[in-house]
Amino acid sequence: MQDFDFDLFVIGGGSGGVRAGRVAAQTGARVALAEEDRYGGTCVIRGCVPKKLMVFASEFPTAISEARAYGWDVQQGAFDWAHFKTKLHAELDRLEGIYRNILKNNGVTTFDARATLVDGHTVMLGDGRRFTARHILLAMGGRPVVPDMPGAELGITSNDIFHLPELPKRMLIIGGGYIACEFACILNGLGVEVTQFYRGAQILRGFDDEARGLVAEEMRQNGVDLHLGTNILSMQKDGAQIRVLATNGSDMLFDQVMFATGRAPNTAAMGLAEIGVNLGRGGQVLVDEYSQTSVPSIYAVGDVTDRVNLTPVAIREGMAFVETVFNANPTPVDHDLIPTAIFTQPEMGTVGLSEEDARAKGPVEIYATSFKPMRESFAGGTQRVLMKLVVCANTRKVLGCHIVAPGAGEMIQLAGIAVKMGATKEDFDRTVAVHPTMSEEIVTMKQPVRSA
Repeated sequence: MQDFDFDLFVIGGGSGGVRAGRVAAQTGARVALAEEDRYGGTCVIRGCVPKKLMVFASEFPTAISEARAYGWDVQQGAFDWAHFKTKLHAELDRLEGIYRNILKNNGVTTFDARATLVDGHTVMLGDGRRFTARHILLAMGGRPVVPDMPGAELGITSNDIFHLPELPKRMLIIGGGYIACEFACILNGLGVEVTQFYRGAQILRGFDDEARGLVAEEMRQNGVDLHLGTNILSMQKDGAQIRVLATNGSDMLFDQVMFATGRAPNTAAMGLAEIGVNLGRGGQVLVDEYSQTSVPSIYAVGDVTDRVNLTPVAIREGMAFVETVFNANPTPVDHDLIPTAIFTQPEMGTVGLSEEDARAKGPVEIYATSFKPMRESFAGGTQRVLMKLVVCANTRKVLGCHIVAPGAGEMIQLAGIAVKMGATKEDFDRTVAVHPTMSEEIVTMKQPVRSA
């Protein structure tokens, strides 16, 4: 029987890789992990965590305005980006240290190095050292991609936002996905004049039409200059600024331009295809329901597989991999009915099918209400919220729940449990409302607004 240096070699120190490495080590396996950048991956270092902290920071101007409407004598001062950024990076350093300690405390051998594959059982580090492993787990994540166009090198991506020496006065964000929309709202809240171009007819493609329409409307109300059906033709330096020519005929100057035009798996120059690992057209690692690649000893989890690119999903995939390989309990990954939140202002929380997708599958009833919540109404604001259920007309199961409201991310986590359990509309109806709250509308809607 061949003797290996390790039972498992993980490539990538993000959420999925670290969780898999730690849990595998707890089974008694000899585990190594290589990471060429910072431990914590996209989520901790340049994604969810710093983004959410920026979301918090960007919400204070609205909170201060509301406070005055509620009788508080408060005045809004200037936002100190340097102060915030210093604290932000200190927090990211702290979290990276936690990730490193988790691995160390569980006996995982770590290498701060790039790793590539030599064959199905051999990994080579950047310094030329080679190690063999019974199993290899690919968890390299993804990266932002910049379109191939004149002047594209003048733009930045979401990776660069947290390192800006100062906030720009005017900024263009290109894209219509959740990353583009979240940063448009964040930077607008921090006082930046934000313009957003999206080539499609509506932002947040793939989400419920009614919900994304309300998000777009509220973004405009809040001051984001959103241009739909608009793309960029060229960019060039104009003094200290960037001149942007667009398909809508506009010719504008910006201090910064950010591309949020998609992400790609980190599989380039890894040696994967050369050893027989099948890749998709976008470079993603193709895997089966157990996260196994076309090479039996090699598995892959997280964004590198381009299945559902969310941190909790990568962690689930990592756990299922350990259960399958090290606990001899074949565990497929369940990607059905995953709740998720988009941290725009207002937030969107969603689980299950959109109205459009549900209609394509069979007869549905739609229960929805849009209103101005009590807190907003008292303060004289205009922001509206949406509560929506998509119900199967035959089985009465709730197929989808969509919320656009402050705190929607917190609400959808609990609604997600009910939808995942297969709750019916009548189960929702039997639940007593918590009053006065926005979310009580989820259980008080009695008549469908439309059927199809």
